[in-house]
Amino acid sequence: MMENSSTEFMFLLHGLNDTTTNKHFYFAFGLLVYIMTVFVNLALVITVILDKTLHEPMYLFLCNLFVNGICGASAFYPKILVDLLSDSHVISFVASCLIQIYFIFCYAMSEFSCLTVMAYDRYVAICKPLEYLCIMTHQKVVKLLAFSWLFSLLQTSIGVGLTVRMPLCGNDIEKLYCSNWEVVKLFCSDMSIMDIYGDFLILSHVSQITFIIVSYIHIIRASLQTKTGRTKFMQTCLPHLISLTYFTFSLLFDVMYARHSKSQGPQALHNIMGMEFLVVPPLLNPVIYGMKLTQMRHQFVKMYITKIKAVRQG
Repeated sequence: MMENSSTEFMFLLHGLNDTTTNKHFYFAFGLLVYIMTVFVNLALVITVILDKTLHEPMYLFLCNLFVNGICGASAFYPKILVDLLSDSHVISFVASCLIQIYFIFCYAMSEFSCLTVMAYDRYVAICKPLEYLCIMTHQKVVKLLAFSWLFSLLQTSIGVGLTVRMPLCGNDIEKLYCSNWEVVKLFCSDMSIMDIYGDFLILSHVSQITFIIVSYIHIIRASLQTKTGRTKFMQTCLPHLISLTYFTFSLLFDVMYARHSKSQGPQALHNIMGMEFLVVPPLLNPVIYGMKLTQMRHQFVKMYITKIKAVRQG
């Protein structure tokens, strides 16, 4: 049994063991994707903040989604980029691994909570358009944003708190990064408390999915009644459905593969399944929302063209 209270306890990350060649290519590609992810998300966040015409509930929820995307990408990319340039793929349990677990876990929980809140916003906008401004007040928006973060932080803190207290019987992680489940598999003692916590997470997500499904049943029913409703659905709800579906399935694939796959399986497939929900949604969300939401796209282009002209004239 290994004492995990020591800051010297190190994990070995085996996700890059098969990547013996072309490391510099993977590094350059990963760095480019990371820079693009941060740039497009940050650019849209700044656009929403600076443009008062975008200070509406839908755009504020999108801003929240983009900020979460930056947090998720920043929890994943820096460590793997360092490892691609290093021959030693180790990570300190207390100083680094727990921090990475916390932020990746929080990113996943916050993404789901934010998408659930956005489903509620779309339900009110399409099913109760005349009451929208009365229901989605500034105070209501603040409360929903606070819920999406505080509930996620609570879920994450409980999970990481349970993890840090357990003794470990190994230090090998078959992934590119530290994940809570990979550390849980190294526990020496009984994992019944983690099973209870896992059941709580399942119940929480099933409840959110049920709420989203019921919301979209009402949304689709209302949208089919008028041409305006169908247009609004395609512009505002379709991007949300794409984001929700992709994130849910990519996260589900990662969880199922991590829990039920054999360690002898292809490492490349393990890596793809493990990092898909961290790489694609943060880059996909600003692209699809930027393309489908006309007002956001126009304001984004207008603002940055104006800035570029000002720089050239200066």
